[in-house]
Amino acid sequence: MLHFMSMDDIRKTKQELERTKVELGILYEVSNAMRTTLKLDEILYIILTGVTAHTGLGFNRALLFLVNEKDGLIEGRMGIGPESGEEANRIWSQIKQEKMGLDDLIDAHKISNNSVDSAFNRQVRHLKFPLRENNASLLAMAVLDGMPLYLNKENICAYRQDGAIQFLKSEELVVVPLRSKEKVSGLILADNFITKKPISKDEIRMLIMLSNQAGLAIENSRLYEKTVTHANSDYLTELWNHGYFQYLLQKELEKARATKTPLSLMMMDIDDFKIYNDVLGHQFGDRMLKKLSLLLKNQSRQMDHVCRYGGEEFTVILPETEKKEAFLIAEHLRKEIEKHVFIHEEIMPNKKMTVSTGIASFPEDGELPSALITSSDKKLYEAKRRGKNNTCI
Repeated sequence: MLHFMSMDDIRKTKQELERTKVELGILYEVSNAMRTTLKLDEILYIILTGVTAHTGLGFNRALLFLVNEKDGLIEGRMGIGPESGEEANRIWSQIKQEKMGLDDLIDAHKISNNSVDSAFNRQVRHLKFPLRENNASLLAMAVLDGMPLYLNKENICAYRQDGAIQFLKSEELVVVPLRSKEKVSGLILADNFITKKPISKDEIRMLIMLSNQAGLAIENSRLYEKTVTHANSDYLTELWNHGYFQYLLQKELEKARATKTPLSLMMMDIDDFKIYNDVLGHQFGDRMLKKLSLLLKNQSRQMDHVCRYGGEEFTVILPETEKKEAFLIAEHLRKEIEKHVFIHEEIMPNKKMTVSTGIASFPEDGELPSALITSSDKKLYEAKRRGKNNTCI
């Protein structure tokens, strides 16, 4: 017998085909964009843009957390989304007016990192949750179970005291694990905080499909970053070496020119290090250099590049930082070093291990890497002449 489809059946089939076409289009665009880079922050931005863009999954907000197995933490790495209805309307109107598609939003980010320079993103980057089975948080549970979680108005109440829920203040939320090699490497959280639009089963399914691709891209990026770090790190301090410093400075200057943003360079030298080395020997000198390097790394901002210039000299590249702010950062580092207790520092002239620092800024002190290096070096020696343990601009 022949069965004829009703008009309703034909309409539903057409709708399903259209939806499938849109879904495949989103996955294709996001996958293609992820293949263009191995840089972790760019990949994270591409993923979250796919989750939040109007031509993507269209969620109001998306957050991405990565698992830090070494420290037993789940750490916030990036968040995209408006903080208020007014901000949402402004952003969505601009996107609509400029007719920006998914690829346009991704390209805009590659030109300027300002796309994620929001208060919301900064708050997300400060979020950390312990990865433990006893008294597990919502995110720890999602990582340990490795299963997607959908929280609606009925069941979200059970998690009202959870740190992630208190931060987001969501009434409905999806948490999807990022998998790589049968292991959960992170999580994506998504909600409709502004519009309150209900999250559909199709959107959850799409988010899971996108997350499966994202997990592999993140794993590849991490392997690439490990290789780059190993190849360009100083063997003793594990900071960027001199050659990579030159590359980073050139790259950050090009970005500063393109985005018309400031950049500063800090040149730092350990005061009277020769005395320490001559009296105690190179083994103690090396231990002190390693300890100081770790201190510089821990006390610097995530966006900064801390490098070993050579010997007892260090440099810190400060993107998007004008001279006054660079001075405050340098003084903070100098005081932290002065406060820190280094082994046998009592043999030093002032009984303390200290540093002197010189600062140069783009564009006022030079527009080329060589000009900034020369200028910051001159200021460093001026700081030495002024009695050491100070910062000169």
